[in-house]
Amino acid sequence: MIRVAIADDQQLIRGGFRSLLEAEPDLEIVGEAGTGVEAVALVAREKPDVVLMDIRMPDGDGLWATEQIVANPALSGTHIVIVTTFELDEYVGQAIRAGASGFLVKDTEPVELIRAVRVVAAGDALLSPGVTKRLLERVAGALKEAPDASQLRVLTDREREVLGLVGHGMTNDEIGRRLFLSPLTAKTHVSRIMSKLAARDRVQLVVVAYETGLVRAGYEE
Repeated sequence: MIRVAIADDQQLIRGGFRSLLEAEPDLEIVGEAGTGVEAVALVAREKPDVVLMDIRMPDGDGLWATEQIVANPALSGTHIVIVTTFELDEYVGQAIRAGASGFLVKDTEPVELIRAVRVVAAGDALLSPGVTKRLLERVAGALKEAPDASQLRVLTDREREVLGLVGHGMTNDEIGRRLFLSPLTAKTHVSRIMSKLAARDRVQLVVVAYETGLVRAGYEE
């Protein structure tokens, strides 16, 4: 059973998400929150697998709440999904840097919302790598003004190559084909990179690829 918490200051949004998700046999709603402070308390108490987190909330917004949750080692198993109108939210990039596992727009199709919860609960990137890359390109300016490649010193040449391909939005299968590796070997490389860089998930690796200058916004290989 995947345990889900919903944080949004609009009761109508929370109710809609709850009704949709509770209809699925493998999803359970463990609570709702209308403010950032309530969201942090809810997650600390229930330790859900996934949090659907709005950015714009009173009494501690979603960005602040995300930072508080990610900073708590006891909540390392909780994955945060930023639920946003996207075009209007200026802090999406900062939220991803803070540890959110991906994006979800509020007008997404119901089937996509359900799929997103299951995907992120499994520890994968919420969106397809290509979509994640395009979203990050739009907020690249919020990530870091000057590239800092010092983080890459812990990686082997092959791992840097793999990280660059992750940053370009490639799946493990695509990376394997590009580098003449099996998908399992590609996945192993990605896992090792995540461990070395202390990344929570694949989305965080994309962020690192941009921050270090390994991938440049708007550049296609």
